[in-house]
Amino acid sequence: MLAVAGCATTTPVERGSAPLPAPLPPPSPAPAVTEAPTLPPTVVRAPDPFPAAAGADLEPLPPPATDLWVRIVKGYRIPDLVDDPLVAKWEQYYSERPDYVARMVDRGRRYLYHIVAEIDERRMPLDLALLPMIESAMNPNALSRARAAGIWQFMPSTGKHYGLEQTFWFDSRRDVVAATESALDYLVKLHGDFNDWQLALAAYNWGEGNVGRAIAKNRAKGRPADYASLPMPVETRNYLPKLQAVKNIVADPEKYGIVLAEIPDSPYFTVVKTTREMDVKVAAELAEMSMDEFLSLNPQHNRPVIAGGDEHSILLPIDRAEVFAAKLELTQQPLVTWQAYRVRPGETASQIAGKYGLSVETLRTVNGLGTRNALPTGHALLVPAQRPSDATVESVVNTVFTTVPSGRTFYHTVRQGESMGVIARRYGVSPDDLRRWNGLAQNAVRPGQRLRVTSDVVTGGKSPKRAAVAPQQRVSGTLPPRGTGGSANGATPARGTAVTRAPQR
Repeated sequence: MLAVAGCATTTPVERGSAPLPAPLPPPSPAPAVTEAPTLPPTVVRAPDPFPAAAGADLEPLPPPATDLWVRIVKGYRIPDLVDDPLVAKWEQYYSERPDYVARMVDRGRRYLYHIVAEIDERRMPLDLALLPMIESAMNPNALSRARAAGIWQFMPSTGKHYGLEQTFWFDSRRDVVAATESALDYLVKLHGDFNDWQLALAAYNWGEGNVGRAIAKNRAKGRPADYASLPMPVETRNYLPKLQAVKNIVADPEKYGIVLAEIPDSPYFTVVKTTREMDVKVAAELAEMSMDEFLSLNPQHNRPVIAGGDEHSILLPIDRAEVFAAKLELTQQPLVTWQAYRVRPGETASQIAGKYGLSVETLRTVNGLGTRNALPTGHALLVPAQRPSDATVESVVNTVFTTVPSGRTFYHTVRQGESMGVIARRYGVSPDDLRRWNGLAQNAVRPGQRLRVTSDVVTGGKSPKRAAVAPQQRVSGTLPPRGTGGSANGATPARGTAVTRAPQR
């Protein structure tokens, strides 16, 4: 059957064979095929890992950090000093001292972003961020003979006027955060006085009263009253040229043979707040930092204990803040290894130091005693405890500690035209000090009146010597001549445990 079927159309049929079956009808035509309509492909989306109902709000990734120097140069707005020979002098000075410039930059890398961010938020010229290089060589421990302190070099009285506390425990003039805020407040005020940034900077160095009087004298004589036309002391005359020289070097370091280390345009530190008293050494250990690095960010502490306030602010590198806060939260033991001691009648610093196994120099340094050996009866001193305990913490918190004046005491005779404020600035003290030493109820003084003064400032004439960094405060390396690293103006960090991120502006 298969063979027949396969050859039905080609093999002839023999006669007498069985008849073949009737042929099959032709196949009916196939129905027409209608194409199905084309549907769009189905898109299958992955479920959102952070749906709105989950309450997650992810911040966008920050842009890549750029170089902070570029941001500063773009923000220059103080008019340049053109064709000023003093600018060329200071350009040469800095270009011949690349190691000195490198040390300034190395210190400033910790603070410069914060300073720039604060200036930028106030929409002030970013040239001002370089001013601490002129004031203190970016050294927060810089201290002048006239007692100006911190990277902004605040005098004691000016610092108090702008909210910078100076107590037995801390000196806010050395607090980078607090001092920067106060310095910018002061500069805003000076710019408002003179409506000119060059005159404002001259006033920051020389004093607004002196600049105001110089302007009035020039105008009375029909002379110009701009910065270049005013008579002023040599230090102030060199002040803006130094800043201009640094501005020029930052804008084009290669031209001056200087290599500026890159500083990212991003925060270096953050602020941790705590209400607990603790040793400075313990705080550094909790943050897993060396003492030197910890103190470079927290130079305001006068004593080996962080105390003296209801709340303390500690600056820490961003990558150390969380570990510090976590360790502090887990530590319930007392963190203070010092206690209060009251001086007994006739006791000397040498006797007390021997009693607690300290050198006399250490006891004097810890308590701000200066070189004196005799001490007032009942005066409170900070001395080591055998071990940390609640009692040591309470003695530190509940005792009023004060410093003993270490300067020489003498009398000043008031001259015609002198005021209490002028005399206080001359000797690097505050009007409050003068009133207290002389039993005065107000600031009024009269010519010929004798005032008792206690001060370390050596006047040697009509005005105190200007600010040079005190030898014991200098950072290793060559410092510029008198006037390059500290004028007579200055600041300390802000004061539970809370971590506050530095603003990323």
